[in-house]
Amino acid sequence: MFDHCLYFNSVALARQVEREWAAVYARFGLTPAQGFVLRVVLASPGCLSSQVADVLGIARPTATRLIDTLCEKELVERRQGEADGREWSVYPTRTGKALDRPINEASADIAKTLRRKVGPELFESTVSNMHNVRKALD
Repeated sequence: MFDHCLYFNSVALARQVEREWAAVYARFGLTPAQGFVLRVVLASPGCLSSQVADVLGIARPTATRLIDTLCEKELVERRQGEADGREWSVYPTRTGKALDRPINEASADIAKTLRRKVGPELFESTVSNMHNVRKALD
């Protein structure tokens, strides 16, 4: 019935993929969204919440809430900007840094599992096409 509906198929796929990633990030006491924010901060220490939002394609208030949660979990911390006192940069804590390798390895493992389940060509083309559709709709 909805085989050619972008909305239905993208949301249904997102729910399936969410379950897979949720199981992976649960090992770290994180949701997938929190895990991806942590990965951005680990890759770009000192980034702003607006930069996190831009990288992940989420709203700034959503990024702020996720960063707040990671601060509560003591995985990241905010520091006042040196150039502009109104800006707060986000840095991983020692505990957050300790998750860098394990969380990236777990992410690579689930990506390999999904790639194997779907098939490498379909996996790569789907991710690429979805990225292109997202950019075209921006």
